[in-house]
Amino acid sequence: MLTLTRWNRDLAPELAAFERRVNRLLSDGLSGLDWSSREAAAAAWTPPVDVFEEADAIRIMAELPGVKPDNVKISVEGNVLTISGTKEQVAEDRTERVHRYERTYGGFERTFTLPATVDVGAIKANYEHGVLTVTLPKVERAKPRTIEIAVSK
Repeated sequence: MLTLTRWNRDLAPELAAFERRVNRLLSDGLSGLDWSSREAAAAAWTPPVDVFEEADAIRIMAELPGVKPDNVKISVEGNVLTISGTKEQVAEDRTERVHRYERTYGGFERTFTLPATVDVGAIKANYEHGVLTVTLPKVERAKPRTIEIAVSK
């Protein structure tokens, strides 16, 4: 949806002052965090996912670069699918000083509420090139089908 907004020049100074206050609030609130520290790099992270629905299945694709497949767990409890695991940090002992840690490490967990159309007993998972693909087949009654129309004479 496209929205056109007319700029009110009388409000410009107030908006600029509001922006400065918000920026200062965020800067002050986050200033105590040392973003280059090892602890900041070990903070929990959330892997991005894509969810696709096809005629016969739902696919969840999660980016898990650097995560060993042995460190990933997929579970279903009731109608909730959970993907969890750990991305381990590899220490660089060859250098004298570390200048920055920007990559994220640590535990992660993503949960998805499954529709009743998913055949929980037939869920499959595949891991290739750092991408986890979880395929959630639909039960037979949920798959689209064509109904033939009988013509009366």
